[in-house]
Amino acid sequence: MISPAASPPAGTLRRELGRWDLTAIGVNQVIGAAIFAQPSLYAASVGAWSPWLVGAVGIASLLIALSFAEVGSRFEGTGGPYLYTRAAFGRFAAFEVGWMLWFTRAASWAAVINVLATALAFYIPALGAGPLRAGLIVILIAAITAINIRGIRQSSFVLNLLTIGKLLPILVFIAVGIFFVDTSRLVPQGTLPMAELSATGLLLIFAFGGYEVIPVPAGEAKDPRHAVPFALIMTIAIVTVVMTLTQVVALGTLPGLAGSKTPLADAALLFMGGIGAALITVGAVFSTTGNNMGQALSGSRNLFALAEQGDLPRVFGWVHPRFRTPVTAILVTSGVALLLALSGRYAQLALVSAISRLIVYVATCASTLRLRSARYDGRVSPPTFVVPGGPFVPAAAIVIALAMLAGARTEQLVAGAIAIAAGAVLYVAAIRSIGQESR
Repeated sequence: MISPAASPPAGTLRRELGRWDLTAIGVNQVIGAAIFAQPSLYAASVGAWSPWLVGAVGIASLLIALSFAEVGSRFEGTGGPYLYTRAAFGRFAAFEVGWMLWFTRAASWAAVINVLATALAFYIPALGAGPLRAGLIVILIAAITAINIRGIRQSSFVLNLLTIGKLLPILVFIAVGIFFVDTSRLVPQGTLPMAELSATGLLLIFAFGGYEVIPVPAGEAKDPRHAVPFALIMTIAIVTVVMTLTQVVALGTLPGLAGSKTPLADAALLFMGGIGAALITVGAVFSTTGNNMGQALSGSRNLFALAEQGDLPRVFGWVHPRFRTPVTAILVTSGVALLLALSGRYAQLALVSAISRLIVYVATCASTLRLRSARYDGRVSPPTFVVPGGPFVPAAAIVIALAMLAGARTEQLVAGAIAIAAGAVLYVAAIRSIGQESR
């Protein structure tokens, strides 16, 4: 039996990531392109209640993140939710979680790389379609792949810079805009409409998603059992403050926010002029680029973890002897993302991400509860961080995730079911391949 709490074998991945590096990975994945566009959707649904709802969903997300923090504090290896599920519920359930994590990262990368190409095409129209657009996508994915192969420290350095590059324009937007807020626009009128509350709440919970990737590269962290809980909690705290204040400024400065397609840029134009709108546009480019880096890093480590734990053929777990990075996993993840990006099918495949996130949330929170049982003493390490309140927080987190599942659209449920079935088929094929490999 492979101990899920054991460090990766000597000579594999290099431990370079600190707690703030993991935090940057989390913030980068949660604060994506949505923050630049969705404030208008929240305002259209619940009006002046929207900042309060953003803050409330941040607290709800913290319940899930706290469960991640406790179970993550037991492990030191690569894989995150896949490792937790493997220890608590066995190989097949874990494979489904790992497969869904990896596939949605590749599909999301394909979607986000197209968003980046579209943003650049605004300035260079020739990049909007045809061979030039395809060439741009190839170059971008190749560059990100090369950085990932070169080393985790290099990947982390670039990711940290991109995270700072996306946060600075938003922080300037908040710091300047807060002095122009018309507080009368922040006063809710009447009761909060329940139908809109449900729809907007679900939209926000997905907007807060992405922090589940934080524990995935734990096998490359210096002190994962302490760094992972810190990064999870800090990510949600930072994101909640930033998203809430962004909504306050957008709502309080932009008349007709609900009808804006580019709410942050339009609001910045009002109180900072053209330079403000340009700053927000630059932030959006940094945001999508950083998200691409994060998808590549976490997606490849998901694939590597499956091979490292013996659930995929060993070739997927091959580590470069000099760079100490999972080269095969990086190349396969990049190749799949490239094919999806060029095929134009990434939007349909990205539907799986909603269901995948819910599966990961439920599996991780259930693992938090299950691994507390005395039967696991000696099989997994004791936690360095324990969520207060006994079973309340993990149980409440599971209820929140199931409520999200109940609100998923039919097409999302169908896409998720197909992905789960595909995972079962791949599991059988992988087990057979591993069996032949070992003969």
